[in-house]
Amino acid sequence: MTRRTQEVETAPPLPALTISPEKICFIIVKAREFDAKDPASEPDPGSNPSDDMGIAVLEDHGDDPVQEELVSFIDALSLDEQIDLVAIAWLGRDGTGRDDWQDTRREAARAHNDRTASYLLGMPMLADFLEEGLSMLGLSCEEFELGRL
Repeated sequence: MTRRTQEVETAPPLPALTISPEKICFIIVKAREFDAKDPASEPDPGSNPSDDMGIAVLEDHGDDPVQEELVSFIDALSLDEQIDLVAIAWLGRDGTGRDDWQDTRREAARAHNDRTASYLLGMPMLADFLEEGLSMLGLSCEEFELGRL
């Protein structure tokens, strides 16, 4: 074995996640739908959706089914899955890396409370942060997205 071969750096091993990449990818897709909403132009629309060409579905109303689905999905995750989800979002937001996974996860565990869904949905660019965090861990949603087409 040559000296050069010995000097090749290896990436740290992929951390063991308690949440599956498929669940994270589902949250990314739904978060993009949620983020795409415009502020409500009419707070109390009473017209028939066919009369206004269904535009109300693109506006952010309090009873948003996408938000309700995301909140239900995140709330149904186990404690460890919620901690991993927050830690992955933080990795993507802060631009740290796989080397910082254990510290980031420990901090997410310390900060955990019963408001994980509302915390994450209040985070601007959640989908981008989760996608970037997955990428830093050597994962992607490419296969998940191909399966949805």
